[in-house]
Amino acid sequence: MADYIIIVAGGKGLRMGEPIPKQFLLLNDKAILMHTLEKFYHHNPELKIILALPSDHQEYWTKLCSEQGFDIPHIVVNGGQTRFHSVLNALGAITDDSGVTGVHDGVRPFVTPEVIDRCFNAAKQDGAAIPVIFPADSIREADDKGSHARNRDRFRLVQTPQVFRTDLLKKAYSNGYRESFTDDASVVEAAGHAITLVEGNQENIKITSPFDMMVAHVIVSGDCDQKG
Repeated sequence: MADYIIIVAGGKGLRMGEPIPKQFLLLNDKAILMHTLEKFYHHNPELKIILALPSDHQEYWTKLCSEQGFDIPHIVVNGGQTRFHSVLNALGAITDDSGVTGVHDGVRPFVTPEVIDRCFNAAKQDGAAIPVIFPADSIREADDKGSHARNRDRFRLVQTPQVFRTDLLKKAYSNGYRESFTDDASVVEAAGHAITLVEGNQENIKITSPFDMMVAHVIVSGDCDQKG
């Protein structure tokens, strides 16, 4: 039985305003993507890592790994036009369907070991599990008639890794792409399987903007202690 983690790194960094994709920006002199892969490898060296990366980024990644002596074992597959297609390509590299497979954003380097454990353990029991946190702000729903207050206690903010029984994830992705898919859980849910929610961690941010990068530097400096 083999367990996998698919790291999706297809961002172009347009919101970051940088000349290189955001996953290659440096935190403590190391690419964000390297921090992310290290988090899973150091937690479980037996976890098989698959990196979905656009083909035109792969030469740069290989050069970066060589320059920084980054030798964590991983397989690189071509990223697709959408996140869905990147994950689909990565699933094609999985040969053992007997375990579970997680999908994680390449620019979420601060997931804790406790959250990883919760997601993988819940997926092994229930088939599908994702980490979530409670929204801190008030929530309003906007439509063509204006906006309406909503009870935030009924909502959750979704993070990654999202982990699923491998055979279930493959079957769900074989059903084809829909524009309504926002993440892997929505793909599996559309295939008729319930999603188990587990507790995430507040620091598990997705780095997509200059402000996120500022927060990331604070976290990685140790001024913000991570808790699971």
